Amino acid sequence: MRILVVEDEVDILQALKQGLKKEGYAVDIAEDGEVALELVAVNSYDLILLDINLPYVNGYDILKIVREKNSDVAVIIASANREIEDRIKGLDLGANDYIVKPFDLRELKARIRALLRREFKSAPNIITDGHFKIDLGTLKVSYKDKEIILTLKEYSIFAYLVKNRGKVISANELFEHIWNDEADPFSEVLRVHVYSLRKKLNLATGKDNIIKTLKGVGYMFEGQ
Repeated sequence: MRILVVEDEVDILQALKQGLKKEGYAVDIAEDGEVALELVAVNSYDLILLDINLPYVNGYDILKIVREKNSDVAVIIASANREIEDRIKGLDLGANDYIVKPFDLRELKARIRALLRREFKSAPNIITDGHFKIDLGTLKVSYKDKEIILTLKEYSIFAYLVKNRGKVISANELFEHIWNDEADPFSEVLRVHVYSLRKKLNLATGKDNIIKTLKGVGYMFEGQ
């Protein structure tokens, strides 16, 4: 899951980044509204944590632009503005939640988990493909009702490939959806995670072709 944190107070920004990374999220950060808009223009995010009082472009204007581009991304406003009118304005512009500073990081994490469990396109919460079952709420994968223990990155790779069944997914596309901007798409990190994922799928199914590699092109899940 990929999150963008937009916050102009550097100490808070770094604390949020580290706290969310410990939960396994890929986290990009922006210290002002212009940088936030640049990142939103080139990346896809599952959730945006958005301050309101920002340099150059305020959070309300960012939210308007985000909603014009993408009606599905989850947005939580995190602001020191406590007035009810501010909350109403943010929610009316399309925010999914509003949390007032200062807040407890544990509460924020719980709100993020709750939002990411929701299905913005009314898709089923559980995806089944043959004997595979992917629970989008608990982030678990099972085969013939037996859970396959995966890391968060392995789960994210597998779930994305299954959702795009029969389509070749390039390494760059996987990086865009699963890692943050600091990850090096030319490193071995993706290959290592796919190798580990394949081993676990092979142990669970007895099959070694669950995820196919098209050399120089990408990866594909064709089903069983």
